[in-house]
Amino acid sequence: MQTILDELTWRGLVVQTSGRDALAAALEDGPIGLYCGFDPTAASLHVGHLTQVLTMRRFQLAGHRPYALVGGATGLIGDPRMSGERVLNDEGVVAGWVDTLRDQISRFLDLEGPAGVQMVNNLDWIGQMGALQFLRDIGKHYRMGTMLAKETVARRLSSDEGISYTEFSYQVLQGLDFLELYRRHGVTLQYGGNDQWGNLISGVDLIHKVEGEDVHVLTTPLVTKADGTKFGKSEGGAIWLDAELTSPYAFHQFWLNAADADVVKYLRYFTFREREDIEALEQETLEAPQRRAAQKALADDITTLVHGPEATRQANAAAAVLFGRGDVRELDGTTVEAIAGELTTVDASADTALVDGFVAVGIMTSKSQVRRAAAEGSLSVNGEKISGEEVERPIGEVVRPLPGGYALLRRGRKAAAMVRLAG
Repeated sequence: MQTILDELTWRGLVVQTSGRDALAAALEDGPIGLYCGFDPTAASLHVGHLTQVLTMRRFQLAGHRPYALVGGATGLIGDPRMSGERVLNDEGVVAGWVDTLRDQISRFLDLEGPAGVQMVNNLDWIGQMGALQFLRDIGKHYRMGTMLAKETVARRLSSDEGISYTEFSYQVLQGLDFLELYRRHGVTLQYGGNDQWGNLISGVDLIHKVEGEDVHVLTTPLVTKADGTKFGKSEGGAIWLDAELTSPYAFHQFWLNAADADVVKYLRYFTFREREDIEALEQETLEAPQRRAAQKALADDITTLVHGPEATRQANAAAAVLFGRGDVRELDGTTVEAIAGELTTVDASADTALVDGFVAVGIMTSKSQVRRAAAEGSLSVNGEKISGEEVERPIGEVVRPLPGGYALLRRGRKAAAMVRLAG
């Protein structure tokens, strides 16, 4: 029988462990407590966090007890980056983000039963600890040489910018988190991205020194796009899990555009498809890449997981509309807004004549061209053919606007643009 460690390994989700044999034995002995931390440094999780959230779900499905830590304390400090000091956010803002992230994470996990996830906040123990207690009880177990050798710290110290004591102390706080969860809930495994290895080992060492016990860590790969950049907000263009920040259509398109070289890897990381199914999609990608079967499966699966089946249906319908095959009148307001973001969109009055609208959005360069195209029957608004007579009338009289007051103007299947009607 395949174990959870075997499953994670096949999916490429194991990079390092503190000792594979010891971890495998602990997992096989019975359900263990495990945790992963998420710092509230923004109002939403992004797709880079999905690796950790879905790994937690996999452990849960295997019967283990997950603890999702949202760092109300560490979020006030910030994990040091390879370059650049983090901006310290207001305490009230961070507290609001804690609530938002807890809600987002809990959507992916079972909340009840013996393997039900428990949401924890490290502000509950760090916030109660005074400076003297922290230095005496925790700080005395850390050696400067070890702390200075951490890759991020060493790189920052060798640069002109240096590193503040605030960010330097982050590794101690993360070690304290593991110790507290070990004491309070018997948690014996912490996992996280491979760039967190030093912080993860911090807790292993602390627990060994304070409690005389051995615990475990596991790291997952840093997921990158085809150009080698991480899935994170630091690199710009983040794909958020919040539909208000990244529309379900844009979210679906992001995965649909995955490179052939990456798509099978993403299917293993981010979907719950069985091995045989993924291998079949891998083979189809090799034999008929133009079908993009793996990309379609990936985009549909993850969009449904994050936003629900209706959002996936809308995203596919929107793509069909953009390629001139679907009915734009079936789309909801969020999806119409997403399409408007993909196309040239201009503001216009409902009294604007259609002939002027087609010129304004740049589909054609003159009114005479618009009139000829209308006479040929190649123009449409919101999917309805426009006659030579109707093209002279106001847009608001010819068609009912879409949600948000939009009208989709199209010449044939390829040329399309939007107007946003006011008044």
